[in-house]
Amino acid sequence: MSGGAACYIGLDVGGSTMKAGVVDDDGRRLGPPVSLPTEPERGAQVGLERMCEAIREAARAAGVGPERVAALGVATPGLMDIPAGVILEAPNLGGWRDVPVRDHIRGVFGKPTAFQNDANAAAYGEYWAGAGRTANSLVLLTLGTGIGGGIVVGGRGRGWVLEGEHSHAAEVGHIRIEMSNPRRCGCGRLGCLEAYASAPAVVRRAEEALAGDGASALSVVLRRQGRLSARDVFEAAAAGDPLAEGVVEETARYLAVGTVNLMHTIDPDVVVYGGGMTAAGPGFLERVRRHVAELAFPVPAARTAIRYAELGNDAGFVGAAGCARLLLRA
Repeated sequence: MSGGAACYIGLDVGGSTMKAGVVDDDGRRLGPPVSLPTEPERGAQVGLERMCEAIREAARAAGVGPERVAALGVATPGLMDIPAGVILEAPNLGGWRDVPVRDHIRGVFGKPTAFQNDANAAAYGEYWAGAGRTANSLVLLTLGTGIGGGIVVGGRGRGWVLEGEHSHAAEVGHIRIEMSNPRRCGCGRLGCLEAYASAPAVVRRAEEALAGDGASALSVVLRRQGRLSARDVFEAAAAGDPLAEGVVEETARYLAVGTVNLMHTIDPDVVVYGGGMTAAGPGFLERVRRHVAELAFPVPAARTAIRYAELGNDAGFVGAAGCARLLLRA
């Protein structure tokens, strides 16, 4: 390919912003990524045009001409048909339905185009260029408003995203971890991991605990702010507040239960946690590791690395670019 070494452009589409960047053949980011508002309320056609704009802007920011771009990758949220390249329904994108993302992008740019679920793309990014770059296989859990995930298997340098027969593999937030007296999840079902270990679940359980025992520093925070955040709970726990410590310890155990279920199913090299709740810091990770060691079979407990993600908010576009790269290596 003339004009320099081949590179790939990845695009990660979110409900409020989309982020695009250029990545080389080794997973290194070239130039600064660009972010544009998604504005999903303007409709899917405007969204597709905005995606193309973000891809062009990323190329310009990196000083990369079209002759160097070997392939494109696009990651989006929502229910999807990955082989067909279509968003079936995306509540986080204003209810977009039946949007032919891959064919539109491929038609505009004339480049091979990969289409992937956003959490799957983030998992591949961490596998290729982040916390799993020396691993043969990886499970990613993204911890935030919800719990998403992705699974990469196949061996170092040969890994591929586990998509499932119906494009719904790795819905790790909806592993059932409690059925005796289950909480209702945002998905409408009962007992899901997300209902116990997501950021809103941490807040709900802290507020429930406060209702039974107001002797906590969190009571002061709640009165001052009118509401709590997961960060408030983790900060209070780090400061030694007993009630907050109890909530955080319980959260770590719930997350460990979900993690061990995945370990006993996938048996990965590494389990990686990403998303906003990783701001809880190394102490929370150590709590999770301790519970995993208690719950898992001895061999995976001893050999499975458990760590935080490294790429932050870049994981999605890096992974989308990595999926684009795979199109040329199949």
